[in-house]
Amino acid sequence: MVVLATKLYVGGDAKQRSLDSLTSLVENDLADLDVEFTVGLRDDGFPSVTITGEDAPVARNLLAEEWGAVTPHRDASETYVGTLESWDDEGFILDAGEPVRIPADELGLGQGNPDQIRRRFGLVQHMPLRFVEGEADEPARLADDERDRLYEWTRGTDRVNVNSATRAEVRATVNRSGHAEDIVTVERLGLLEQSIICREETDGPGLLSDIGPHLRSELLVVVTD
Repeated sequence: MVVLATKLYVGGDAKQRSLDSLTSLVENDLADLDVEFTVGLRDDGFPSVTITGEDAPVARNLLAEEWGAVTPHRDASETYVGTLESWDDEGFILDAGEPVRIPADELGLGQGNPDQIRRRFGLVQHMPLRFVEGEADEPARLADDERDRLYEWTRGTDRVNVNSATRAEVRATVNRSGHAEDIVTVERLGLLEQSIICREETDGPGLLSDIGPHLRSELLVVVTD
């Protein structure tokens, strides 16, 4: 079994739609392997995938690479994935099966308090983030490749990041609002966290203003330098 490092935190019909979406995504990921699988949901909102078949070890590694994996034990200096659960003046708190605090001075994302940094880089709640487990008494920190990814967002075109919606739901909302030609794609960050990548001439804040009323989500815009 592999526990995917993405959260399912919606209820009602949206929960079942999200589970169906995840099942389809996992099926696509494992399409070329000789396996059978079932998708479940833990009490803490992390999905689990039970895999059987000749290629099961390969399948588990593939899903861990694609989604990140929640593990009961973490080794110092190794990289893992947690979801952004909360933030305060002291830093970020990620959920990696248990709370992991990333102190403000270990974020490595420039000036500002944690909430200002979160907003500048479009870090919506529950977004998966890679971190490095601390050694001995040292705290965890954001992984170097995570920092690089987030800085890269500020150098391209504007983005609008969204939570609490599947990729298909976000794309449909963009289309209904008449902005299909104004974006490059909708990039999946997690199961329910998406990033709308704007075209060069598209204004991210304007796009957010137009689609915001149609999504029951947190939306944050990343404005390029």
